[in-house]
Amino acid sequence: MIDFTQFPSPCYIMEEELLRNNLSLIKSVADRSGVEIILAFKSFGMWRSFPIFREYIGHSTASSVYEARLALEEFGSKAHTYSPAYTLEDFPEIMKCSSHITFNSLTQYSRFYPMIVEDGNRISCGLRVNPEYSEVETDLYNPCAPGTRFGVIAEQLPEILPEGIEGFHCHCHCESSSYELERSLQYLESKFARWFPQLKWLNLGGGHLMTRKDYDVNHLISLLTELRKRYPNLHIILEPGSAFTWQTGVLTSEVVDVVENHGIRTAILNVSFTCHMPDCLEMPYQPTVRGAEMGIHDKGYAYRLGGNSCLSGDYIGFWTFDHELQLGECIVFEDMIHYTMVKTTMFNGIHHPAIALWSKKGEAEIFKVFTYEDYRDRMS
Repeated sequence: MIDFTQFPSPCYIMEEELLRNNLSLIKSVADRSGVEIILAFKSFGMWRSFPIFREYIGHSTASSVYEARLALEEFGSKAHTYSPAYTLEDFPEIMKCSSHITFNSLTQYSRFYPMIVEDGNRISCGLRVNPEYSEVETDLYNPCAPGTRFGVIAEQLPEILPEGIEGFHCHCHCESSSYELERSLQYLESKFARWFPQLKWLNLGGGHLMTRKDYDVNHLISLLTELRKRYPNLHIILEPGSAFTWQTGVLTSEVVDVVENHGIRTAILNVSFTCHMPDCLEMPYQPTVRGAEMGIHDKGYAYRLGGNSCLSGDYIGFWTFDHELQLGECIVFEDMIHYTMVKTTMFNGIHHPAIALWSKKGEAEIFKVFTYEDYRDRMS
């Protein structure tokens, strides 16, 4: 049990034991199926925890020059890099930091592949392909929605792949099950399998939420094992983000005021949904609050939880507590490690939550406490 008194407020707190549980499961999937599973920084980039990750996995995936540098300099290995569009300014650094580079379009390949050849051709190149199928229901998160800017469709590819293309990268999931993967593989193979003999690797992207309690891990292993049997020449790669840090930590906050308007009581917190939990507004979804029941109920005390920014809509949902909230009371948001820290902003100059780890030894490790200087430097 975390001792919250050892941490500043607000604070993102990862639990080492929960992280290791996830990492052990993911490594087991990789070992049993014979595939490689790597960490996607777009979901999680808390580099102080990378030594723990390196005990279980060897590589990571980047979506920008900064993430690629983080892979090389902090994770300790070159990145599998994909970006919707590379720039001439960034690409030399991308090459320096990457073992694999995936191009989003044939025009991007044509523009940048000569630079890779000139640099010595030490990078394995791929194309992102679009199977034109996805079961992601929220368009904001659907990479295969009609008109998407992501990937090459089958009819755009020549029968003989361009020089240097050694892999395909396909991403069409978001917190998805193995059964969604099974159905998407049918579309992927029906459209692109005729090119597989020309390839060395196939990256199935992210969104494989294998650490969720109801995820059928054995079915996933069976799918991947059979895929490798069908295409023994292909090295299969998965790059989930959320699965690594799913339910591994919390965001703590505290009540700073309670206001009432037309019968609606809002508990204002020292965190912001738009600054610190943007998916709550973008998705939208209501996170789990420890010790509270979602919604308004007859028994108990109902509050809307509000953030401390000037955005009018910086609030989310209603929760019912078994007591009246008090100023200074700790409010704990569950499962706030993935897609939170990486998406925070300093809108309004709102104080960033600290970043910390609750170690297996039961000790608080405070990695970062943000100050005015952090805000000032970003505004310079």
